[in-house]
Amino acid sequence: MKFSLSKRFCVQAACFGFSPILLFAQSSDVTQNLADCKNGWESCDRSRLSQSESADVAVAEHRRDVSNCRNSFQSCDRSKLMPQETIALALADHQQNVADCKNGTTSCDHSQLTQSEARESSVAQYQRNLVDCQDGFSDCDRSKLTQAELGTVDLAVRERNVSDCKNGAGLCDRSKLTSSQTSEVLAAEHQHNVWNCENGWNECNHSKLTAREAAQIVGSEHRRNLSACTGGEETCDYSKLTSAEATTLAATEHKRNYTACLRGKGYCDPSRLSVEEARSVHPNANDPSVTVHEGSSR
Repeated sequence: MKFSLSKRFCVQAACFGFSPILLFAQSSDVTQNLADCKNGWESCDRSRLSQSESADVAVAEHRRDVSNCRNSFQSCDRSKLMPQETIALALADHQQNVADCKNGTTSCDHSQLTQSEARESSVAQYQRNLVDCQDGFSDCDRSKLTQAELGTVDLAVRERNVSDCKNGAGLCDRSKLTSSQTSEVLAAEHQHNVWNCENGWNECNHSKLTAREAAQIVGSEHRRNLSACTGGEETCDYSKLTSAEATTLAATEHKRNYTACLRGKGYCDPSRLSVEEARSVHPNANDPSVTVHEGSSR
């Protein structure tokens, strides 16, 4: 009898111990199902919703339908909209159509425009065509332009061609340049080449430089190479340094190497230290790990 009571007590205790875990799992599952239903997912099980949860889901579905209608999605069901929502949607659709017609988009429905809106749309379309012609776009319809506008467009085309030629653009048509414009283009090309040479760019053509410009470029190239050597860059050409510059760079590097060895920070080459420098770095002169060149200079 005692054994039976003891066993029953243990079983009950185990059940009470697991009950919070089971309740938490059920609560989590219910919460997930509610979220699925609010999002309109197939995993939603409406039979498990309470009355208040069903009401919340209905509100979420209605809001989603309003959003779908506002975005012209196929899932929009206008029959489920409230009268006020239907009016607001019609107004938004009309305003969007007016904007589409003014912007020349294919979704424009001219039949839905009022007379004043149609006139505004026509003016916008006319202005858009004029700008397209001035900018040289393929959508330009010159037949819709007045004689004065054609003159303005032709002037814009000529000016754009001069600009393209000066900037080296591929659309440049030299055959349409006047003699003065050709001179301006040649001067611009020459300046572009000088700039390219001064900056060491591949587009530089030294043969087109004047003697004075060539001398200036040599100076620029030398200063650029010295800067690269000073910074330890891979573009440095040590053979182009003067004797004084090479000596200065060597002294600077020697000092940097000594400082790195002395502080124990940065790249250090002990073999390039003088005897005195090695001793200051390693006070123990008998340290066999230190190899010093007697002829090293500071």
